[in-house]
Amino acid sequence: MRHLGAFLFLLGVLGALTDICEIPEVDIQLVEKLGQRLLPWMDRLSRDHLNPSVYVGLRLSSVQGGTKEKLYLRSLKLDYQQCLPGSAFSENDGDCQAKPSMGRLSLYLLALRANCEFARGRKGDRLISQLKRFLEDENRAIGHNHKGHPHTSYYQYGLGILALCVHRKRIHDNLVGKLLYAVEHDHPLHQSHFSVDTAAMAGLAFTCLKRSNFNSDQRQRITMAIRTVQEKILKAQTPEGYFGNVYSTPLALQLLMTSPMSGAKLGTACLKAKVALLASLQDGAFQNALMISQLLPVLNHKTYVDLISPDCLAPRVMLEPATTTLPQIQVPETISVTLQVLSLLRPYRQAIPVLAGSSLEDVLKKAHELGGFTPSSRGSSDHAASSCGREKGPGPRSFKGLPVAVASR
Repeated sequence: MRHLGAFLFLLGVLGALTDICEIPEVDIQLVEKLGQRLLPWMDRLSRDHLNPSVYVGLRLSSVQGGTKEKLYLRSLKLDYQQCLPGSAFSENDGDCQAKPSMGRLSLYLLALRANCEFARGRKGDRLISQLKRFLEDENRAIGHNHKGHPHTSYYQYGLGILALCVHRKRIHDNLVGKLLYAVEHDHPLHQSHFSVDTAAMAGLAFTCLKRSNFNSDQRQRITMAIRTVQEKILKAQTPEGYFGNVYSTPLALQLLMTSPMSGAKLGTACLKAKVALLASLQDGAFQNALMISQLLPVLNHKTYVDLISPDCLAPRVMLEPATTTLPQIQVPETISVTLQVLSLLRPYRQAIPVLAGSSLEDVLKKAHELGGFTPSSRGSSDHAASSCGREKGPGPRSFKGLPVAVASR
């Protein structure tokens, strides 16, 4: 009896020293409603709309799309495998001129693992080789002294390492070292602030390497980097409960769910984040397919790291199309906006036709399309950035950084 008491006391001490991120069960009807929002996206099988993240999110959730899901994976395979360099289709098919980006190729490899497939054979070898080439290019762009930057982002760099890891492909220490250095020296930044999405993706990549016993010479640095990322994400929690913002919270939770932390209020922070997410769901915040695909695994207590050994036989509820009637589409009103820049030798003034409700960025882009105006802008998300290109005609004028006045009539 005395031994039992000592054992229970020891468990209590260990529980006080470590904390885990647990997400309590969520009403299955809420998960089904969230999954139903992905069904219309799965009907879009053109190259412009195919997104492997949609398939990964469903496979790591408790719901499924049935035949639609299978057709979606088939469409992904036809698109991504045929259009890789070296494919018999890539040189003859005009539709294959646009090769998959590094991020999309990485997500496609995650989709294969979500279906319990490995990238094998000639087609699989091309997939892996292409992703490794992408990483090598990014490695050279960063440079041996770490003073450069990836052509894409550290988010896509971490995603690429994660994709290779879940396919059990060893990654050179030099490639992993670039991401380690970035975390150790606060390089996962976006527009001069800490990026929760980027840090979480790096942490997921490191967690996969650690669990797979890869890069053993860097194991201590990998372990420390995971802890560093966890701590920074916890510090980024807002008073409302989000990690960074509502849309970066699902990926942050995926990382926090993968490993415990000692001496941290991890469980409390995760519970607070879950409450905030459920409130956002009730308000209809999650409509974007990419954001939904990152949240569904969390609600099913899954993460991208589970793709190391996915459970493809787990029962999942069949989704039925939503029965709600879609609102009628209203044609937006076109208005005229006057854009003027007065701090030039030749002040710019032009009436720009745009849709009612357009943002300032929309006005600047429309002015660029009309000619003679070259704005410059950058998006705030890790997943996308937009920048108006240079005008090809003679004598374009760039007004970046100059005071701009906009008036509508």
